[in-house]
Amino acid sequence: MESVPPRLTSLSHGGGCGCKIAPGILADILRDSSRLPVPPELLVGIETADDAAVYKLNDTQALVATTDFFMPIVDDPFDFGRIAATNALSDVYAMGGRPIMALALVGMPINVLPRDTIRRILEGGEAVCRAAGIPIAGGHTIDSVEPIYGLVALGLVHPDKVRRNAAARPGDRLVLGKPLGVGILSAALKKDAVDAAGYARMIETTTRLNTPGPDLAELTGVHAMTDVTGFGLAGHALELARGAGCTLAIDWARVPLIEGVRELAEGGFVTGASGRNMAAYGHEIALPEDFPASAQALLSDPQTSGGLLVSCRADSVDAVLAVFARHGFANACEIGEVLPAGPAALHIRTR
Repeated sequence: MESVPPRLTSLSHGGGCGCKIAPGILADILRDSSRLPVPPELLVGIETADDAAVYKLNDTQALVATTDFFMPIVDDPFDFGRIAATNALSDVYAMGGRPIMALALVGMPINVLPRDTIRRILEGGEAVCRAAGIPIAGGHTIDSVEPIYGLVALGLVHPDKVRRNAAARPGDRLVLGKPLGVGILSAALKKDAVDAAGYARMIETTTRLNTPGPDLAELTGVHAMTDVTGFGLAGHALELARGAGCTLAIDWARVPLIEGVRELAEGGFVTGASGRNMAAYGHEIALPEDFPASAQALLSDPQTSGGLLVSCRADSVDAVLAVFARHGFANACEIGEVLPAGPAALHIRTR
């Protein structure tokens, strides 16, 4: 009798961007890295935990370089490949760049997973790169205990159009491109608590390329950008705040959520990464006294292939939303503002 292949998610201790090392631990590991010599051509390095490195090639071109990989967040191998590739390319878009090619990073338990399953994972990544108009030009493979897939993503951007996560200004407005809740859905999925419609919503958001990035970078009113991934909305908002020396205020009622995730969070479907995130940076956040635990879980929920978070002038909000709409991001909306530095780097408002 032919054996049934194991569920992909059963082979990993964590899935998607929830696999990230907790922000506090990561900061401790990397605390001496800034002592390395930095050439003047390196426009963006690790100084503010930005989304990608940017290296100036000439007066009109800079190379955007990044990598991202993780363990399965879903059981369908093709969908896993699509999500991982979309997530990896997002960092190029978040810097205002356009991808030019990718390299595949593949670690698979060869004696556990059928070759057809591994092939479908790679095909999923190839499908996304094809949609982005770029080749997968090579890569590296290893035989590993847990299945791992991702990309090295390379792109180009004009040096003057680079959008960092450290240039927000007081008076700016904040716009979020995708709804939150991917981590909540992944936790529920592992317990078979997500129906077909919920799974479809999860796949739709995690496989939507953040293509508005380069067009947003063309707007002079857009000062800063990042994408919301494993550290959650709170974690990546804090990176914006720290980098700019400002306070970010988020109006929680305006933050878009994937349909159904609020109820799942209230039912206890949360990831371990959400708690680790909040434990690492919760002291930097001013929360309302009546802010429920389920909302806190959503605030720190690790997003896999999450949306762009944009800091722009108030008079540019309509133009930013128009770019998102043109690229099919119907849930993009204004969620808050940038304030002068205050006692807390991030302030959550409910009224």
